[in-house]
Amino acid sequence: MYNVAIIGSGPAGYTAAIYTARANLKPALIEGTLRGGQLMITTEVENYPGFPEGVQGPELMEKFRQQAERFGTAFISGDVTRLDVSTRPFKVWVNDNEMIEASTLIIATGASAQLLGLPSEKEYMGYGVSACATCDGFFFRGKEVLVVGGGDTALEEANFLTRFCTKVTVVHRRDKLRGSKIMQDRAFNNPKINFIWDSVIDEILGKEDGGVKKVTGVRLKNVKTGELTEKPFDGIFMAIGHKPNTGFLQGHIELDEKGYIILKNHSQTSVTGVFACGDVKDLRYRQAITAAGSGCMAALDAERFLEENPI
Repeated sequence: MYNVAIIGSGPAGYTAAIYTARANLKPALIEGTLRGGQLMITTEVENYPGFPEGVQGPELMEKFRQQAERFGTAFISGDVTRLDVSTRPFKVWVNDNEMIEASTLIIATGASAQLLGLPSEKEYMGYGVSACATCDGFFFRGKEVLVVGGGDTALEEANFLTRFCTKVTVVHRRDKLRGSKIMQDRAFNNPKINFIWDSVIDEILGKEDGGVKKVTGVRLKNVKTGELTEKPFDGIFMAIGHKPNTGFLQGHIELDEKGYIILKNHSQTSVTGVFACGDVKDLRYRQAITAAGSGCMAALDAERFLEENPI
């Protein structure tokens, strides 16, 4: 039986653990299979305050974890497979076979970038392949990059990347974009952006240079003719959307049409005593710093709730 159970271990979850542990609430943090969240597949992080020289994503998450551990957080390995939030204390099952109870829950399971599923995509993730232009665009100053997608996400990423890159190419599997008209107009009117239509990535190409992997280009396949062509690029940005990690919440907590958690009051979800923070409720920003900040808010809200509603 815990005062607080935190589901998820990215910046939001770890921050919530730090705050609730320092409040002597003795939280349990269920870390999930991908401990540390999306920053575990990120190399250099230069926009997190306090690290003027930058920091590796996994190193940053390890520091978060150590700080949470220092104040007494209990860590539980595994994924949440089901839960019962019909009454307090809430019940949470980990890997189907371990059940814990908690007076409050903080959900911080994040959102996952939707990817193509190519082995080469995974191999070069963080070495030229990225799913976040805001995070990594700076590293491609003066270079040519490819953006994959045809919706608003892809067009927003492409426009942002033109601040740094000499040329941005958008590749889309159809012959017209899916994005809103205003975003299409911005992209079409930007002289740094051009388009490759009716095409998908068949393979991401790369090499090792001085023992370091890096992307050198892509092999594209025309979906109408089947023709394969190779084109050089310094970076590949996947912009086919994000999917919140909320499958286990279906039928328990109110979600929007895209699966993101709907908040009722500050960090409070549709279930009294269940709070949410980080990308799992954030369709707009999806940054480590905003996730950490919302983790703090959820922790403070949970602490206040426990003071007013003890079991």
